[in-house]
Amino acid sequence: MFLKNKNILVTGVGKGLGKNMVESFVKSGAFVYGVTRSRSDINKFKNLKNLKVYLGDVRNIRLINKIFKQSIKDKKIINCLVNNAGIRQRLKFQKISDKKIKDVFDINFFSVFRIMRLYAKFCEENKINSSIVNIGSIVGETGFNELSGYSSTKGALKSMTQCFAVEYAKKIRANIVNPGFIKTSYFEKFKKNKTLYDWTISKIPQNRWGESGEISSVVSFLLSDYSSYITGESINVDGGWLRS
Repeated sequence: MFLKNKNILVTGVGKGLGKNMVESFVKSGAFVYGVTRSRSDINKFKNLKNLKVYLGDVRNIRLINKIFKQSIKDKKIINCLVNNAGIRQRLKFQKISDKKIKDVFDINFFSVFRIMRLYAKFCEENKINSSIVNIGSIVGETGFNELSGYSSTKGALKSMTQCFAVEYAKKIRANIVNPGFIKTSYFEKFKKNKTLYDWTISKIPQNRWGESGEISSVVSFLLSDYSSYITGESINVDGGWLRS
């Protein structure tokens, strides 16, 4: 199977892209460790095998370390990492307080930095060759109105991913995937604003929003051995938005 022998830690698995990735990875033969902040989200996976879901916050580095150690006990040592958890923040530039910019950076950037730092040490100690995929956004690649804070976190994430990839190239591959407009949990609400929805469609050469599975398939490829010579790349999955 496509991801056979891959043991993957995925953050932010409760809904949207994270939930779809978990289901896709397990179907492709992987064992998955997931992290979600909502207890109710755990019930979504009760019928899924080859999966352990933990309740907690990605800023809790003790929890992440616990999961890494548990994977050794389970003899399912984590050899892939997907940093998917994140929050959106839509505010006018002058409305972004110091606290609000710190909050969005703490979750979208610093939590990923801390997890990758811990994971790199874990890989070195256990002699693991591994692959990391960070989930960015096309917002980090171009300007969007009222998204200065959020965009800044994704731009920083891209730069950090690329530098990490160079430094750890011999043992750990690291890439970033930037979704465009994808049909996740906020899609139906977004669609009700016809003017805004029609505007997004007009900007997408494929004339449609993407499906969650179209992100999961790219991430699966980057985690698999088929992408063994790919590292430090930023891959846009946006129906052509950034090239239009």
